[in-house]
Amino acid sequence: MHNFQFNPETTAAIAPLIKDLLVHIGEDPEREGLVKTPDRVAKAYQFLTQGYRQDPDAILRSALFAEDYKQMVVVKDINFFSLCEHHILPFFGKAHVAYIPNGKITGLSKIARVVEVYARRLQVQERMTTQIKECIQRTLNPLGVMVVIEAQHLCMQMRGVEKQNSLTVTSDFTGAFERPNTRNEFMELIKG
Repeated sequence: MHNFQFNPETTAAIAPLIKDLLVHIGEDPEREGLVKTPDRVAKAYQFLTQGYRQDPDAILRSALFAEDYKQMVVVKDINFFSLCEHHILPFFGKAHVAYIPNGKITGLSKIARVVEVYARRLQVQERMTTQIKECIQRTLNPLGVMVVIEAQHLCMQMRGVEKQNSLTVTSDFTGAFERPNTRNEFMELIKG
């Protein structure tokens, strides 16, 4: 995200653990290509988990506007990268988010930032879907929210069942989206 700062103390704490990991998997951490790897991995994990240190509700509140618009607002194809909490391997894909305002709207980029905050944590796709929905419902109090996430999981593609073309789709919704016709309208809008 914007202006990310690495914490030198965190880097210093994680790096020796990565060095030990290299030894335990049979590598030589003093090999030329690996000498700086512990620091690089420590910094990578700080970046990839920065969502723990961000407040998604505050992000939405930072751009709240009074508006009488009562139709669906859809932000689709929000690319994200996350790490599964079971294997700490990447999963990635697209999030599609819709809400129906109830007197307040938020900046469209803030919806994408909320997705990013929850993605930048150790996750399961099901929880991430619900967390995004709940954050928008809690902060904007709209007439309804719906979130659909489509993702590929490297833990399924690289190990285990090794199914390279599998796609996992999750959805969650509140309020007006409990009506099938409203859900169907959203699904039509995000197709393609």
